[in-house]
Amino acid sequence: MSEEAKHLLTKIGVSIPLRYAIHLITASVLACQKRKRNIVEIEDITRVYHLFLDVKRSTQYLMEYQSQYIFSEEGEKDDTNAMQS
Repeated sequence: MSEEAKHLLTKIGVSIPLRYAIHLITASVLACQKRKRNIVEIEDITRVYHLFLDVKRSTQYLMEYQSQYIFSEEGEKDDTNAMQS
């Protein structure tokens, strides 16, 4: 693993659960192997970081896009108001 990759993982690891960080390392190694490289680079880590969300980012994503889901309470309120008009 390159020094830059270690620093990035350390920075990410401070703000996320340890279990997620360990899985991030494993997935980064697999991404590196897919590129047919021997050393994990920053691009491997950023790729898997964007592919797999930790609980905090997943929750934030769901809250941000909750109105676009089929069973959204906000969507139901909008539908009810439209039917009453």
